[in-house]
Amino acid sequence: MKILGISAGTRNGNNDSMCKEALMGAKEMGAEIEFIRLLDLDIKYCTGCIACVKSLMSGKGGQCVLKDDFEWLRDKMMDADGIIFSVPIFEKGAAAIFRSLTDRFGPRMDRGNNLAATEIAKQTNGKAPDQRVFKEKVISYIGLGGSDWTTRIQCDFEMLSLIPMWKTINNEVFSWSKNVIMEDEKVTKIHQIGINLAKAAADIENAQYLGDEGVCPHCHSRNFYLNDDSTKAVCCLCGIVGEVKIKAGKVKFEFPQEQLEHAHNTMPGKFIHMNDIKNNEGALIETKKTEAYRERLNKYKEFIQPSSPKI
Repeated sequence: MKILGISAGTRNGNNDSMCKEALMGAKEMGAEIEFIRLLDLDIKYCTGCIACVKSLMSGKGGQCVLKDDFEWLRDKMMDADGIIFSVPIFEKGAAAIFRSLTDRFGPRMDRGNNLAATEIAKQTNGKAPDQRVFKEKVISYIGLGGSDWTTRIQCDFEMLSLIPMWKTINNEVFSWSKNVIMEDEKVTKIHQIGINLAKAAADIENAQYLGDEGVCPHCHSRNFYLNDDSTKAVCCLCGIVGEVKIKAGKVKFEFPQEQLEHAHNTMPGKFIHMNDIKNNEGALIETKKTEAYRERLNKYKEFIQPSSPKI
């Protein structure tokens, strides 16, 4: 059993230290551990070129065109049985380097896309995607903030889990934590996060979510988009549409059971999304063939050129 700890913080700072604290807990449970610092790596931002998904869906394996340390990190994550992230909170959410990692996961690491791409490869005698993407895996998150501006990070964290459908065990926010190293109660809780993850990795089939209960009963998110009808809401993470209600003095999110088939972290929900993207991409391809599209695009190309410090 291998547990990988990944810190997105400064060298020997709070995130490095608390990631190691969680790894200490995992090691107590017999796990083989490894520690990586994201800021030591060259992780380029995703350009949205969709070359990876084009490669997936044409039986070519799904490779990213960017050349950096992402492939090395991806291999480490794919081989691990469990992953612990410790990430600083910037502007209420996850630091940009974590978001860049999530962007690079994108369609290439999506379980639904990889399932479809595996079948395409069989039918065309092409190259199948890396089958390690289907390995069941557990993951936990530690968000460390210096104030109470922490309201988006749990949703940011879970976006990464949602893509490959990895099972989250803990998703915890520690606000007012500039001095976390000296706060025994928080250190003890973070140590337990490592223990929880190692236990879950050792028995993945029976692994259960142990983190913050949240509000959405399906994905535990606390973030919602309110429609014009203020009683209707969309969970910002899993995409389920339901109603926000107050019951027994507490906010509740209720939805019809059929909405589960649309949830973004379920296979039916992923296939709905895949078909939507397929239809939209097909429409765009046809539009690009028209003279009207070329004329309109040229209007924008010729209007102004970008400024650059290299010119």
